[in-house]
Amino acid sequence: MFDLSVTGWSLDKDLQIIQADVRLAVEDSVIIEEPLCVDVGLPAFLYSALNDTEPNRFAPADQWERMPFFVCGCGDPECRGFSFTVSHLNDEQLELKLVEERSNGTYRELESHIVRAAEYRGQLLELGQTYLQFVQGLDYRPYFADTVKVVTGLVDQLQEQVRRV
Repeated sequence: MFDLSVTGWSLDKDLQIIQADVRLAVEDSVIIEEPLCVDVGLPAFLYSALNDTEPNRFAPADQWERMPFFVCGCGDPECRGFSFTVSHLNDEQLELKLVEERSNGTYRELESHIVRAAEYRGQLLELGQTYLQFVQGLDYRPYFADTVKVVTGLVDQLQEQVRRV
């Protein structure tokens, strides 16, 4: 069972980041349960529902698909983040690995989980839709200027994927 809960959304106007309380659990393992920045890694997280991913927290902002899915409440992926690799095993399952990144581009696997792909895609679609509703009308200028545009495109792709299944 994949269980993602992102609540208590807020915009830090000074840092121009979206923060929220994040809880991520797989089966009986609670992987994340704390307030974090959710928008820096959101494009990469949504992308992982459609493609295999490997993180690089030291990548420039335009390599958004390589960001950690969740980062420190300060919004800096180099500060602290929750990095994952995602491998799509087949149409029905994917492998989600929590990894510890190193500055030389390698990482150490901390834990691995097999997740139902439909469940993963559905919950990420909901997260993306919630983000898009939240940012409507805000004076929001993220560091990666195309964040909203990229998230919109990925949400559209996820909606199509979910409809086909």
